Amino acid sequence: MHGIPVDRCAACHGSWLDPDELGRLEATVADEEVRRGMIEYAEHPSELPCPVCGRAMQAFNYRAYNLQLDTCEEHGYWLDEHEDRAVLDVIRERRRGLQRAPAAEAAWYAARRGGGGSFTDRVRRFFGR
Repeated sequence: MHGIPVDRCAACHGSWLDPDELGRLEATVADEEVRRGMIEYAEHPSELPCPVCGRAMQAFNYRAYNLQLDTCEEHGYWLDEHEDRAVLDVIRERRRGLQRAPAAEAAWYAARRGGGGSFTDRVRRFFGR
């Protein structure tokens, strides 16, 4: 999977990632700065057992997005088929958001400092119009 050797289920095409492999998957599209922060939000009991130890796993919303993954705190993460792509989409979206933030802050600062023109002109420049 994206150059990372993971265990796959032949029946459902899901993937089992060891604890460090989710971070390695994220690292294929983003650096450490983008990947900082909590991964597991809104945890609740999963219907799936851990494929390693058989205990009930926890389900959670990945990085507070509408993407539910399952985890065994001791052994790793279960991704249903194509959820690896969804994880990468979330990370790419986070990266775009972090790249927009400095430009938005600079535009806001310029608008507050006057930046020339009328208030309406400053608002237009702030929103890039």
